[in-house]
Amino acid sequence: MLDVCLLGTSGMMPLPRRALTSLMTRFNGSSLLIDCGEGTQVSIREKGWSVNPIDTICFTHYHGDHVSGIPGLLLSMGNADRKAPLTMIGPKGLAKVINSLRVIAPGLPFDINYIELYEPVERLEMKGYILEAFKVNHSVTCYGYNIIIPRGGKFSVERAKALGIPVNLWNPLQKGNVVEYEGEIYTSDMVLGEPRKGIKVTYCTDTRPVPLISEMAKNADLFVCEGMYGEKEKEEKAKQNRHMTIYEAADIGRAANVKEQWLTHYSPSFVRVDQYMDEVTKIFDRVVPGKDRKSITLDFEEE
Repeated sequence: MLDVCLLGTSGMMPLPRRALTSLMTRFNGSSLLIDCGEGTQVSIREKGWSVNPIDTICFTHYHGDHVSGIPGLLLSMGNADRKAPLTMIGPKGLAKVINSLRVIAPGLPFDINYIELYEPVERLEMKGYILEAFKVNHSVTCYGYNIIIPRGGKFSVERAKALGIPVNLWNPLQKGNVVEYEGEIYTSDMVLGEPRKGIKVTYCTDTRPVPLISEMAKNADLFVCEGMYGEKEKEEKAKQNRHMTIYEAADIGRAANVKEQWLTHYSPSFVRVDQYMDEVTKIFDRVVPGKDRKSITLDFEEE
């Protein structure tokens, strides 16, 4: 199961009941954070989750509303006597940005490993899931992310028996391992069917609509997407500032055929999102307005 929490939904500046945009996931004991604006750790605590299990932090880009919460978060981790290393992932310049912010968070008792992104699409495997980063179109280099929990093929007892594979080897083969036993080599493809549908969450903010977004979000179980503006008169402003409207976001969700879509990263002036949703859902009826600490637990589809 994958737990997902949209910690905050505000863009540019936090509001009294709207923290800056950030997303946190939990899977198999591993916690991942995407973006960390001012007040992110407060929202984590209000959710009832902990900062301590966070082992990976991804950044879409380095504007202040997406990174300004990092020094405080690192200090909280350090004060909890964390020793496990922390991985950070983001566009080129990541180490320089974080080390600059660490001037006010020195002497941490854990290492930080940096992975900088350069290619239009990059794919990493970690902690039992797959992380895909894809470049979008903002005023600075910016990436969206896919979090994918893969699911192997179904184990075939009939095939295992027909091949004479000992029962004590079934479990490791089901987990995808290669097993050597009494001079024979057994591989998981001998007893597993085709890979089944896993879980996929797509997160994308601070961008103009580009075809790559719908390609990467295709058939996602959850698509969290920027909806900076809802007022029609601000369409030109969205284009100038390389953001998108809630209607453009809905178009992308429809093209990607996502199972559910949450809007996020609202302009501080965009305070009544609900009143625009009737028109948005005419474009794509699976869109809902994201709200701070809106959460969901995603599981594999039943067969």
